[in-house]
Amino acid sequence: MIAEFNFFGIFIAPFVVYTLLALIVTTIIRSILWRTGLIKMFWHLALFEVALYFCVLCLLILYL
Repeated sequence: MIAEFNFFGIFIAPFVVYTLLALIVTTIIRSILWRTGLIKMFWHLALFEVALYFCVLCLLILYL
């Protein structure tokens, strides 16, 4: 578990950092899915992207 981050004297909760990392990872996965055409397999894109974001966020919290 990571303690608070010191960002120029301001302590930031690790959850905030995890959410930003999850957003970056989700964007990368989403762009790969768009480029390969696999995104067309999903019926509801917005629901899939939100679910993907929360899955990535949960994995980051569990394993970092």
